[in-house]
Amino acid sequence: MPHAFPLFPQEASTLAPAVDHLFYFLTAVSVFFSALIFLLIFYFAVKYRRRSKDEPPPKNQVVNNIPLEIMWTVIPMILVTIMYFWGADIFVRNSLPPPNSTEIFVIGKQWMWHIEHTNGKREINALHIPEGVPIKLTMTSQDVIHDFFVPAFRVKKDVLPDRYTTEWFEATKVGKYHFFCNQYCGMGHSLMRGWVYVMTPQNYEKWLNSGVTGATMAEQGEKLYHQYGCITCHGTGKGPAFVGLFGKPVKLSTGQTVIANDSYIRESILYPSAQIVNGYPAIMPTFKGQVTEEQVLQLTAYIKSLGSKERNTGTP
Repeated sequence: MPHAFPLFPQEASTLAPAVDHLFYFLTAVSVFFSALIFLLIFYFAVKYRRRSKDEPPPKNQVVNNIPLEIMWTVIPMILVTIMYFWGADIFVRNSLPPPNSTEIFVIGKQWMWHIEHTNGKREINALHIPEGVPIKLTMTSQDVIHDFFVPAFRVKKDVLPDRYTTEWFEATKVGKYHFFCNQYCGMGHSLMRGWVYVMTPQNYEKWLNSGVTGATMAEQGEKLYHQYGCITCHGTGKGPAFVGLFGKPVKLSTGQTVIANDSYIRESILYPSAQIVNGYPAIMPTFKGQVTEEQVLQLTAYIKSLGSKERNTGTP
């Protein structure tokens, strides 16, 4: 038998039911009040229509009705308050990836998706993930604004040039699901799509480790670290040490304190003069145009891999 046309995309993530329930509530409220208003318009138009030109207007016109005015003010206010806090709760939960999330890196480019796992395995226009495991996507664009949208997971997030954005989800059903670019990005926009393959954790591990002959992202980042001579400063005390840096507060020469996250490391590589670490001279050259977005992610992965070690000023 042919499959029935689905009214909504399949629910395949932990977030999807919450998003759908809010959508159903918004739709029900909108339909109810739209129907009520049109019925009342029709009812009053018929009931109070002028039957002839000689008919005088009614003498008992209602000028105001305080209880009615309070009711049509308070009830909508309660409903929109419920909508706001319900939507805000979903937004906040969807903005904070769990600490144990598996990180996968995504680069959008006209017109394809380049995806890389931490062990160095790469995919083009495909994303393999395990069922029941929180997945965090760290995303950036190589050219224009894109948007990574998985309808079955009810998640979408703009993918922006020159910065990182993140989105996360936890798949609940093994299967194959479409993902799209949901931001018009040029002539090939409609071709910028792919598939998410949700697998059992056991099958995912087999897939992840099959055919991997290259280095992990951290190992590739370490190679770049030495290739570009980062060790001559960051391993000798001329520049701040990387060991134990990621996720820690960094005091800047301006007196401000920032957290050494993905965005901070990226900016430090491409725009080193933007945030100078307190106590160090501004001697680092920019690597913008010398390293690709993929290489920036690899360098970041290497610095992250040093985070579990104790912080010191020696050579990593």
